[in-house]
Amino acid sequence: MIVRIMGEGQYVVDSCLLDELNIIDNRIVDHVSKGKQKEFGEELTKLISTVKKEGKHLDHNEIIESDIIIPPKDLTLKEAEGIFKGHGVIKD
Repeated sequence: MIVRIMGEGQYVVDSCLLDELNIIDNRIVDHVSKGKQKEFGEELTKLISTVKKEGKHLDHNEIIESDIIIPPKDLTLKEAEGIFKGHGVIKD
């Protein structure tokens, strides 16, 4: 599976990591819906760091269609309201 972190590149991630990423994504959706800025930021950072830790970074010259696109870590809560709703960025 290919995951793009906006502004940081693409990573190849084993599909068995999808459940863990989805749990984090669902927590982000919950925090955003409740307006919890701090918790939202912590979980977004966790989502990004998990992909970076568990995934293999692709060369910037290699362009592959992404299965999942994660917004940058400096995303505001207001911006997140339009992205992290319903199923979030990871569709189960």
